[in-house]
Amino acid sequence: MAKVVQFVKESYEEMTQKVTWPTWGELQNSAVLVLVASLIIACVIFAMDKGSTFVLDTFYKSLSN
Repeated sequence: MAKVVQFVKESYEEMTQKVTWPTWGELQNSAVLVLVASLIIACVIFAMDKGSTFVLDTFYKSLSN
């Protein structure tokens, strides 16, 4: 049990004394960057999905004629 208490104390000390936390501005900039990157990736995946759907629909229609 003493090891658990020591671990918790050391963890608390590390989180409060040794970790460099981002400022509010840095946090906002990072959040905006993640949001923009997520939207770009979503648009790329959407375009790939629509493109492959179009190609496959065209291929299957050509087979049925």
